[in-house]
Amino acid sequence: MGPSLFVHGPNLLIDTPEEINQQINRSTIKDVNGIIYSHWHPDHVMGRRIVESLSADWTHHPPQHKKINIYLPEQVDIDFKTFLGSSDHLNFFESQGFANVNRLKDGDSLFLNNTKVFPFRLAEDYVYAFMIESDSKKVLIAADELNNWKPHKDVIGVDLAILPAGIFEFHPLNGERLLPENHPVFEEEATFNETLQIIQTLKAKHVILTHIEEPNGLNFTDYKELEKKLKNSGLRIEFAYDTQMVKV
Repeated sequence: MGPSLFVHGPNLLIDTPEEINQQINRSTIKDVNGIIYSHWHPDHVMGRRIVESLSADWTHHPPQHKKINIYLPEQVDIDFKTFLGSSDHLNFFESQGFANVNRLKDGDSLFLNNTKVFPFRLAEDYVYAFMIESDSKKVLIAADELNNWKPHKDVIGVDLAILPAGIFEFHPLNGERLLPENHPVFEEEATFNETLQIIQTLKAKHVILTHIEEPNGLNFTDYKELEKKLKNSGLRIEFAYDTQMVKV
């Protein structure tokens, strides 16, 4: 299903793809205290009606809505005013009493249940990654768009990094070229090999790759085999799957 992650403890949902309602219903998630968006792309925002599902009280009169805090990093807030009607939709939820929209400036952090969440821009500067810190543990979550990103010193050596897998220019097991060399996607997206270079620089204790694309043509067994291949080369990398839970 679509790209989204949930951080237990602060109970923070990162992005709302179109399938987020089904994803939450089949999960063990009991409570969502906040939603934060990484960028404006439709595969990350078009399930935003989940705000109503989580908040609206249609039984009592007057209603007792549970307001969900929505956090918008600076550029996300700007882009939401331009693309896909996201800003209008969230403003409507706020007017109905379903949500509080919190707008963050670059450099701002938010604190939820003793957990610090710090959004920061990647090289594609319309998209944000998140450094999450709690109980002396550090987790880096980049939901998408690692193109041209160079990890800065503050994220080196995190306990866990969750990153997009990148575009598979070549089949990682047999070397077959999957996309033509001049494909325009390479101007906008990091390849899998470029992602591996970022991981080597990052030196995270544990890495999970997500945002796995159907056009890659790899199945679950292929990814498990690729995990073994990477482990043999000294890289501790897992490929994410729906409903996966990870303890830090």
